[in-house]
Amino acid sequence: MIRSGVLHNLWLLAFLSLVIVAGLIALLVWNPLSPQSATSSGSLLMYCAAGIRVPVDLIAEEYARQSYGQPIQLQYNGSNTLLSQLEVSGVGDLYLTADDSYMKLATEKGLVRESLPVAWIRPVIVVPRGNPKNIRTADDLLRQDMRVALGNPDAAAVGKKARKLMKAAGHWESLSKNVVVFTPTVNEIATAVKIGSADAGIVWDAIVSQYSELEAVRIPELDVGTAQIVLGVLTSCKQPTVALRFARYLAARDKGLLIFQEQGFDAVDGDKWEINPSLTVYSGGVNRLAIQSTLEKFQQREGVQVDMVYNGCGVLCTQMKAMREGERHGVFPDAYFSCDVSFMEQVSDLFLEPVSVSETDMVIVARPGNPLGIRVLQDLTRPGIRLGVANPDESALGTLTRQLLRELQIEHEIQANVSTTTPTADLLINALKVGGLEAAIVYRANTSQVADELEVIDIDHPLARAVQTYAEAQDTVHRHTFQRLMAAIGQSRSQFEAAGFRYLLDLGAP
Repeated sequence: MIRSGVLHNLWLLAFLSLVIVAGLIALLVWNPLSPQSATSSGSLLMYCAAGIRVPVDLIAEEYARQSYGQPIQLQYNGSNTLLSQLEVSGVGDLYLTADDSYMKLATEKGLVRESLPVAWIRPVIVVPRGNPKNIRTADDLLRQDMRVALGNPDAAAVGKKARKLMKAAGHWESLSKNVVVFTPTVNEIATAVKIGSADAGIVWDAIVSQYSELEAVRIPELDVGTAQIVLGVLTSCKQPTVALRFARYLAARDKGLLIFQEQGFDAVDGDKWEINPSLTVYSGGVNRLAIQSTLEKFQQREGVQVDMVYNGCGVLCTQMKAMREGERHGVFPDAYFSCDVSFMEQVSDLFLEPVSVSETDMVIVARPGNPLGIRVLQDLTRPGIRLGVANPDESALGTLTRQLLRELQIEHEIQANVSTTTPTADLLINALKVGGLEAAIVYRANTSQVADELEVIDIDHPLARAVQTYAEAQDTVHRHTFQRLMAAIGQSRSQFEAAGFRYLLDLGAP
């Protein structure tokens, strides 16, 4: 018979054995570099093209040392291989690709939310220093004595680019016969040439500068294949504000891009680094309802401050001109959102090329039920009507109203009835609601919130239309941040249409 004490010990031994076995299994399954562990540890997981490893390693180490930084878990491979990995895994925060074609594909697949340009690279022929095979042209790669290393077109961005360019030049079939190895990454091409297992290869120009034993040969067939390195924030990212902060750091002109330049990359003109950037945007008041919710979401996601200054476009243009001429103090806007293209043209020398976003019609608004029976603009010439219009010296609406009335040759008759002029149309709406006016000329977009309270009468004339545009200031240090804001607005069709605009901009799906 087994004593109870012995039986207890046997049960205890069995239990401890199970615990040890479970622990061993957990250790075998657990991978400290796995995407799951990276995204749950407070660090960021970034998929990075292998050819960009040197600058990215340095940037990630530098960022992690900052008080606002955190560790960056880096997973390197060919751009296409990484795209397949992140698509299958469904986890991760950032994706840095050596060719923007992969970023476009990732965006189309719904894998990337935002993207930031980083640097330009071009494919070149890489040969041992001194160029012992005297390779000068594309035809030299086709010689029978040549051993060529190329990137796998289905894995590495440089391989895909080389195949595309050499096919276009009519050399691909002959070149592929001389290929001794297709590598999964661009670095392995350079290594193959370095150790002598290949006489030449096609790599990105910046890679060559990382090998003192190698040199680059540029040829016209490859020069046309410039590619852009792009950093994307993945839709699977659970901490987008944190990821975007690191993305801005890596793509900042005075932070990460300095390291890219030191490593031989042709960096873009990035934004100035700020932990929490602050943008100033001037906007005509008519745009407020259409963009307000997008602005709030953008600020929260990006961790930036967007200071909006709303007013009549005439007032805004006067202020901007005075600031540029030194007659007024203040922060010049990073961007301007106009009520109408005519008020963008007035400051065109201060901004880059404008983009048309939306348009809205001019309408007449009257008291509920339209007791005066107003049907057309000419009805506003009747004696005794208390009419409100926008000030032509302060607003785009006022200027457009004046042009329309002059075209119809009724400006003086209507002016006799004008009892109120304001810099913005919302003030006219308020005056009409409280009984201070009997009618007003405004934008249809100004009536979206009061259509059930006031009578809206269409104006059937081609001049009764305003086109809203936006443009970046020529010297803004937040150009790419503002472009991401406009990309967000470019996906806000429903907000514009709900606010009474016809949407003209399509930067993405609504």
